Amino acid sequence: MKFNTALLHNNFQSESSTGATVMPVYQVSAFSHDSPETLEKIFNNKAPGFAYSRISNPTVDSFEKRIAALEKGIGAVACSSGMAAVTMSLLGILKSGDEVIAGSSLFGGTIDLFGDLKAFGITTKFVDDFTTEEIEPLITEKTKAIFTELIGNPRLDVVDIESVSSLAHRYGIPLIIDSTTATPYLIHPIDYGADIVVHSTSKYINGSGDAISGVIIDSGNFKWDGTKYDFAVKYKKYGKYAYLTNLRNGIWRNVGCCLAPMNAFLNSIGLETLGLRMERLCDNALRLAEFLSGFDDIEVNYPALPDNKYYPLVRKQFKGKGGAILTIRTGSKKRAFSLMNNLNIPLVATNIGDVRTLVIHPSSTIYAHSSEQQKISAGVYDDTIRISIGIEDIDDLKEDFRQAIEKSKEEN
Repeated sequence: MKFNTALLHNNFQSESSTGATVMPVYQVSAFSHDSPETLEKIFNNKAPGFAYSRISNPTVDSFEKRIAALEKGIGAVACSSGMAAVTMSLLGILKSGDEVIAGSSLFGGTIDLFGDLKAFGITTKFVDDFTTEEIEPLITEKTKAIFTELIGNPRLDVVDIESVSSLAHRYGIPLIIDSTTATPYLIHPIDYGADIVVHSTSKYINGSGDAISGVIIDSGNFKWDGTKYDFAVKYKKYGKYAYLTNLRNGIWRNVGCCLAPMNAFLNSIGLETLGLRMERLCDNALRLAEFLSGFDDIEVNYPALPDNKYYPLVRKQFKGKGGAILTIRTGSKKRAFSLMNNLNIPLVATNIGDVRTLVIHPSSTIYAHSSEQQKISAGVYDDTIRISIGIEDIDDLKEDFRQAIEKSKEEN
């Protein structure tokens, strides 16, 4: 099946007991069973079924299966937020004394997370450019994970997954890719060698800005070494499902960062229009980036522009589409605020992936806790505006940005 057909039909059937054409919201805490023997088997992974919604829920289970199929993984674990998914993807592997190599152009919350992990004895080494040349010298026997965003947010740098995954696998290290900003519409990272894929499904997969959520997808391809990863010994009998089994029976289950059934339902509904939305969003982003490039006093960053350094990778990995985020630099923080205040259509908000165009000043908001060096590495400056493109008519967006740019120039 092609992409839009797969969104509707791959790994999804109508609800068996009623024939409902969408999976209903099972808004319950617990599930009763005919006997204690049955519940015992479910709790001990000896029989399928549902016991408690923190552990599993039919609405959430349906969403997980659809996402896993869409990303070509063997299974998925849904989480209460994108940050919970990032955290669990790592803590399912790491222990005190371990090291992570990560890109420096990460979402501000992820950078903060790596800072928090220091208290647990986990060290992160950051690279400015996520390339094999910068990564390999940092690999030691303590390196247990390599992590990056596929399209940096908001730096918009693009990772060559094939190159980095080949390096990681030579050293027996899993590559974890946060593909939130790329989405399965642009690429299936597993096809290029990623071992674990993470999404903040609050963003493009949901699409309407009405549900916080995240998901972890396992490729099932990584060969977990029991001498490096303790869980691989404990769950060896589960074979390629060892990583997912460890999450479901360990830290994910015990921390309690489960996805709410209603949010799973909203994500499942949003998922079905992902292809249609991304087609429009990518087209709008490119056309607005081209338009803004015509202003001499505005610096535009968008990876699908031919003069962008990542353009060859965009063509190789994303079929020429650059995603739905672009950034501009205005010359000063004062002018950036002035430009944003003069816009009529975009909302000033922190999310991305909404159907509406959103703008934010990253330096004073989502990177407020980052050092100046961390901001620079992430492509965040005092005059930077991040634009998350929506599905509005592009002529309306162009006109709105034109008048806002002209007014901001007059005011500054």
